[in-house]
Amino acid sequence: MRKIILIVHISMDGYAAGEKGELDGFNPSPENLDFVCSLTDKADALLAGRVSYEMLNRYWPTARDKANASQSEIKYSNWYNAAEKIILSKSLSQKKSENVTIVADNIAENLLEYKSRSGKNILMFGSPTAFQTLNKLDLIDEYQIIYYPVFFGKGIPFFTRAESPKKFKLINTRQLTNGELVMHYKADQ
Repeated sequence: MRKIILIVHISMDGYAAGEKGELDGFNPSPENLDFVCSLTDKADALLAGRVSYEMLNRYWPTARDKANASQSEIKYSNWYNAAEKIILSKSLSQKKSENVTIVADNIAENLLEYKSRSGKNILMFGSPTAFQTLNKLDLIDEYQIIYYPVFFGKGIPFFTRAESPKKFKLINTRQLTNGELVMHYKADQ
């Protein structure tokens, strides 16, 4: 069965973005995108909420075409364009694209069906609201949390109060050169 793996960039005080969705407080290391690309090697689908999808879709489809694009930007852009995109949204209408599917209802049922299909992993990017839904449904298999050495003080929180306790097993950690700490967790069954 395919796994859903969450990848999220957050401040040390738990914010995924500033108050207006800005990501200015994050200062990613040069190898940050290399790390994300190492995860895309084992994935063929992207999962996101509407806001995160729209943000990703504004930049990544053409990032590979920029004159100063790095090898990692080209690699990620190519992966993004080829990946199946599963978007959780009640406000988006179905795209006229063969690799974009909008899931508005029956989220657990639909995502379990995606997980049971043959293929590689499904990477979930950010998406605080969608994360809350999937977390309550126990649909996330692994968590790649990239903590940045910054406090935002206010903004869009990623984690909210859990409805019940959930334990995790730390798989590994990795420190990046600008001080980010990647924590890889798996739900402890």
